[in-house]
Amino acid sequence: MASCVAALLCMPSAAMAQTPAAPVKGAAAMNSVTVTATVTAIDQKTRAVTVKTTDGKDYSFIAGDAVKNLAQVAVGDIITATYTEALLYEVKSGGRTGASTTMGTARAAGGEKPAGMVGQETTVTVTITAIDTATPSVTFKGPAGNVRTIKVQQPEKLKGVKVGDTVDITYAESVAVSVEKGKK
Repeated sequence: MASCVAALLCMPSAAMAQTPAAPVKGAAAMNSVTVTATVTAIDQKTRAVTVKTTDGKDYSFIAGDAVKNLAQVAVGDIITATYTEALLYEVKSGGRTGASTTMGTARAAGGEKPAGMVGQETTVTVTITAIDTATPSVTFKGPAGNVRTIKVQQPEKLKGVKVGDTVDITYAESVAVSVEKGKK
């Protein structure tokens, strides 16, 4: 899933390489956290699972019906969960405000160790209504008519940006979980 998010972040760069238009102003940031735990107890009938994380903490939970292939999990198996989030913005000349969300899921095939991924990406396009280079900050209007002013962390990024430009703001997040056979 992290590679999917990375691919998402690279798409604007690829699009820029194909289009001879003026360079796009934007930036991206991504963060990922991975947690690994060992299954210490499992009750297939009640679907109760207890795991121990690498820092020695025990956690118990009930694996819901969405967890397929639970019968493939045994004491000693290793569960890895990775949460990834990314934020990307891209400034464009002109354009229209709007919003869109896409979701994706995947899971292991029958008979395999449980694994799955769920991800969501939301893009909101806002219009810049004011720029204050002294503060520095920008004010923008969203698709629902909401107005917000934010402080700009890197004022040099305001060079060439003007009132009326639109900004595509994309937030993506995903969770991927996999189970591997434990070492004997």
